[in-house]
Amino acid sequence: MNNCFIILAAGESKRFNSKIPKPYYFYKGKPLIKHSIDKVNNYKKFHKILVVINKKHKKFVKNLKIKKVKIIYGGQTRAESSYKALKSIKKDNISKVFIHDAARPNFSLNLLKNLFKGLKSYGCVVPTIKTNDSVKLKNKNRTINLKRENIYLTQTPQAFNYKELFKLQKDISSKITDDANLFISAGKKIKIINGEINNNKITSIKDVRTNNLNKFGIGFDVHKLETKRKLYLGGIKIPYHLGLKGHSDGDVIIHAIIDALLGACRLKDIGTIFSSKNKKYKNIRSPKMLSKVLRLINQKGYSINNIDINVIAEKPKISKYRNKIINSISTLCNIDKNKINIKGKTTEKLGLIGKEKAIAAEVITSIYKHD
Repeated sequence: MNNCFIILAAGESKRFNSKIPKPYYFYKGKPLIKHSIDKVNNYKKFHKILVVINKKHKKFVKNLKIKKVKIIYGGQTRAESSYKALKSIKKDNISKVFIHDAARPNFSLNLLKNLFKGLKSYGCVVPTIKTNDSVKLKNKNRTINLKRENIYLTQTPQAFNYKELFKLQKDISSKITDDANLFISAGKKIKIINGEINNNKITSIKDVRTNNLNKFGIGFDVHKLETKRKLYLGGIKIPYHLGLKGHSDGDVIIHAIIDALLGACRLKDIGTIFSSKNKKYKNIRSPKMLSKVLRLINQKGYSINNIDINVIAEKPKISKYRNKIINSISTLCNIDKNKINIKGKTTEKLGLIGKEKAIAAEVITSIYKHD
């Protein structure tokens, strides 16, 4: 049996008030809808990703350059779009289906895990958060106070048993705001799980500007060149007769990236985490060190927005290896190549670097809060 993740993006984006429709507006370094697509692609538990778009927006979809995703056109309402999506996968032997609004890019992979867990016992699982505000209901000339303890704000993605949902979805005239309402209207039990406070819905352009808050870090490293050492820069081996001296492999590019990331997160520095006095780090490859630091910043809820690198060396010339280094860092950091830049510099024959006895690197990186 297969699992499918449906992303609804067929709305008009009228409240967003932009020439660029909301799903394709740049948010935290890439189009808003790409955040959901990339997360689901990385989760590996979904056999199919289906994106439901507005036919008027097809030119924006082409620019996304997405792979392993099926695109269909939506209907006039959310209910129609949802039904069209479910109908299009009728013959795909789908067992579990998740339905998600493209306007919520900040859900975590842990939320997906909890939704799957809930589907073991229920046909419908919905993430919710409680409100901290007082809630009132205005009914004609009366205003009624509601108990906020009983008020839940629903989120997406929502998870369903496909056959149960498709059977209920046949009445597309219903003006549903989310698919869980079909189960509630039919008197079926649903599973409520804890949602995520950061899984907020992007409604207006102001929401994008509020969430696109970056932090910045600066990193620097320098090592002497010596014989009988391999030269590693940016995670790749560079053919050269000298290598960089160091407790680890001496990769100044990765070391500077690590320090920049730690600085942006206020996590001290590379020497604190990877002490030269600790024998287990002797001759360690720098990509392993970077992997640990990436886990640390992800645990604090941050992702990399961009990396800008200066490599300061007389020889070897960095331009020859620029693309390979960018590809390596892109893979190691799991970010797009267009978020990485490398520039080669010299010291005009000044100092140890100018005498071809050392190589240095300096890095500026920006990170953003994801969840």
